[in-house]
Amino acid sequence: MKRGRLPLTALRSFEAAGRHLSFSKAAEELFVSQAAISRQIRELETLTGKPLFERLHRRVELTETGQNLLDQLTTSFDDIDRRLSEIVSKPAQSPLRVSVEPSFAGEFLIQRLNSFQQRHPEIDISVDADSRLIEFRGHEAEIAIRYGAHARSWPRTEARHLVDVLVTPVLASGLLASGAPLTSPADLRHYTLLHDYNRDGWASWFQAMGLPELALQRGPLYTDAALAMQAAKLGHGVALGDRILNGADLRAGLLVRPFEMEVPYGAYWLVAPDFQRLSRQAEIFVDWLVEELRAGPPAAQV
Repeated sequence: MKRGRLPLTALRSFEAAGRHLSFSKAAEELFVSQAAISRQIRELETLTGKPLFERLHRRVELTETGQNLLDQLTTSFDDIDRRLSEIVSKPAQSPLRVSVEPSFAGEFLIQRLNSFQQRHPEIDISVDADSRLIEFRGHEAEIAIRYGAHARSWPRTEARHLVDVLVTPVLASGLLASGAPLTSPADLRHYTLLHDYNRDGWASWFQAMGLPELALQRGPLYTDAALAMQAAKLGHGVALGDRILNGADLRAGLLVRPFEMEVPYGAYWLVAPDFQRLSRQAEIFVDWLVEELRAGPPAAQV
């Protein structure tokens, strides 16, 4: 097919629908009607002579042909978007955008970011504290820091391991002093358990302690680990903490660890669409972040 006859509108409609696996979400992204998306995709399927989607009950899935086409289109559109951004943006107006899990941003990154700015005053950082899965489009972040079980948690991206998370119960010293003695993990049955995201963290911890029945214990559920930890510092119950996010509070005595047992529970990952194509300022930030994770707590807070 000659380049001048490429069905660009249909290809853009298909790429958005394939990326979201939803005609309605593609319509929202492109500011058109769902019917327009469906029409463009039908025309593209007629042109190729092959189905690109399997229409199932209330959802769609890509065919093998559709997946192959989507992979090429997403890469190509991202390349075009990136090149246009480089042309129209001035370096002084282009801060490095980093998408970060809210708890990691508040409890780790912000405490250390000033040292990065002092070392690299020529690089401005824009921190987007959001746990949602970003698409790495031109207006979004270049890199992301995410918590997850494995490197395959984010489709169409690459992930590099940053640091493993080892969790253990933590609570306010005042609650420990006034509550029932915590001489063994079984004594946690007398306390309110604080959960973040879901109840899987406590389930894994009690399973490792040989006490799976205690995982059924109820307690407040928070949408972010930082909220659960704030509740713990207020004496509202016991949360699962780790040395990465809670090291400063533990050293300051705002939180205490009644037990030494730590249980592996996921890891933090650096996520990007293609690590080979990071900007120089992104590479500098990544090197600094890895160095900070290896170094431990900021000197001012020891």
